[in-house]
Formats: sequence, structure tokens, C-alpha cells
Amino acid sequence: MNYSEIEEDVKKMIQDLGTSNINSLEIEFPNGLKIKMDKGNNKILPNTVPVSMPVTASAPVISNNVENKINAEKVEIKEKEENYKEIKSPMVGTFYASPSPKAEPFVKVGDKVKKGQVVCIVEAMKLMNEIESEFDGEVVEILKKDEDMVEYGTTLFKIK
Repeated sequence: MNYSEIEEDVKKMIQDLGTSNINSLEIEFPNGLKIKMDKGNNKILPNTVPVSMPVTASAPVISNNVENKINAEKVEIKEKEENYKEIKSPMVGTFYASPSPKAEPFVKVGDKVKKGQVVCIVEAMKLMNEIESEFDGEVVEILKKDEDMVEYGTTLFKIK
């Protein structure tokens, strides 16, 4: 997940929190970023990004050091991601790189893939779902290993 998606998610959460009966919300992203939102409570907890939010607020309050770090990481991430397309998991489940434990993987780093080609399987509720490439290209990175749990939207492969 890149930082622009996180920013959009945080903005949406702030709006939802403002209109809900919930008084506080704490979230930890896979990259280690922690956000705590609290209506009317301005405590800053260690290792969290403070987000002070009156009911009418529409944007998080983030300290300059954290904001600068986020902006620097955004630039670095954008530079890396611009050259790659990502194949993401369409569901929550278990990742498998091959059709069976003794079989060869569907794809390896360096392999050329075509749109519609099966690149892996995600098992969900005992159903094996073949995941196909959405575009032509070359596999640059395989981000998951056999039997890794994946969430909806988890990047599985980077394609150049």
C-alpha cells in the first residue's frame, strides 16, 4: 500500500469517525505506521502519529518530522513503483506458488507472463482460486512464499 492510498484511507476514516458514535480509533498499518484518532483527547502515545480530531475536522494533524519522513518515503516509493505493475490478491486467503506441493511454480523471477496467464493460487475457504496476470510483462519480484496468508489487495508480484 503506498502513502497516497494511506492518506486517502486516513481521510475517509476521519470522516467516518466524525459521523459515528465511536470516540476513538487506533490503527496499525503493515509498514509499522500507527495512527490513533480520538474525539477530544489530545494525548500523544509513543510510536504513534497523533491525529487530533474535533468532530468537524477533515484532515489529520501530523507532526512536521513525521510529515517530512512520510513525504521523503513517498518520493522514494513512487520512484520504485513507477516502473512496475503489481498483481494483487483479489481476496483473503493462503498463497500458493504452484498447483501442488511437488509441482514447479507457475512463474519464477525473470519469467515472461501474458495477460490471463495463471501466476499463483489463493486458497479461500477450501476453494483454490487461480490468480491470473492482468497484463503482459516480466516477473521482477515475487513478494509472497507458499502458505503465506494474504489480505485483499496484498501485492503478490511486481511485473515490469
